[in-house]
Amino acid sequence: MSEPKAPSLAAVIIGRNEGARLIRCLASVSAAVGRVVYVDSGSTDGSLDAARAAGAEVVMLDVTQPFTAARARNAGIAALRAGVPPDLVQFIDGDCELQPGWIATATAFLDRHPKAAIACGRRRERFPEASVYNRLCDREWDTPVGEARACGGDALMRWTALDQVGGYNPALIAGEEPEMCVRLRAKGWQVWRLDAEMTLHDAAMTRLGQWWKRTRRGGHAAAEGMALHGAPPERHGVATVRRALMWGLALPLLALAGMLITPWSLALLLAWPAQVIRLALRDGGTRGAWEQALFLTLGKIPEALGVLEYVARRGLQRPAGLIEYK
Repeated sequence: MSEPKAPSLAAVIIGRNEGARLIRCLASVSAAVGRVVYVDSGSTDGSLDAARAAGAEVVMLDVTQPFTAARARNAGIAALRAGVPPDLVQFIDGDCELQPGWIATATAFLDRHPKAAIACGRRRERFPEASVYNRLCDREWDTPVGEARACGGDALMRWTALDQVGGYNPALIAGEEPEMCVRLRAKGWQVWRLDAEMTLHDAAMTRLGQWWKRTRRGGHAAAEGMALHGAPPERHGVATVRRALMWGLALPLLALAGMLITPWSLALLLAWPAQVIRLALRDGGTRGAWEQALFLTLGKIPEALGVLEYVARRGLQRPAGLIEYK
């Protein structure tokens, strides 16, 4: 009896002005898969030449259209479809580096689990010590192992599943991965988080303003996801939007409005430090727990602003613009 044929593998890398980060990404991916497509969103730093030198197929997005990660990934899918489509596709952002052994681990898992459309693993921040914002990213990506509801930007995906749902929603400026996972699960597919090292990521986030923009983008993504899939049973984005509006909008407005009656209404704002203390102690009271508790609570303000921004744009029927933090 002949040996079963090994699945064909390809990778789609997306990026814009990633510099040395892209070169590391290309080297790590080229060593693991047979075909690499790099989709560029208007780089001016030599990324196109670096990708070609590494042997990748290069796709340049039309600069007259708004850039989104979803649109870039779909362009990579289209490039793969133009040839012989692979069995599996590794999606990875250009500021990430694929970890040795990940492809073999994820491929073996998908082979054993035919209902699994996506396998993702542990994404780690390359320089967590550089800033509290980088450390927050590293904790954010430490998600539970097992069957999951969604993946992030880095993941190994089954081509047949991708093709069935038509890839990513190009209209979304963020949150395109969880939204696609909603549609995949509706078709009976599964998403799995493996207990394996997948990628190293370089957030390069060292300023409060960068964290603020990233968090505001998260609020926008949650509101847009809720508009698409917020109805039961999915309730996609509903909890995030509700918490953002309660803590980041309703509570401060209620405290300020109450000042018309009594200055004691400002005591309502004590709920914020109380929430920080509760979350930090719940998670063990370590330095990392206090950092996460503080920024989770503070982050409800930019999240609420992102929700309001989505609502305003939808009401005015204006297309969403990319919210970049670096």
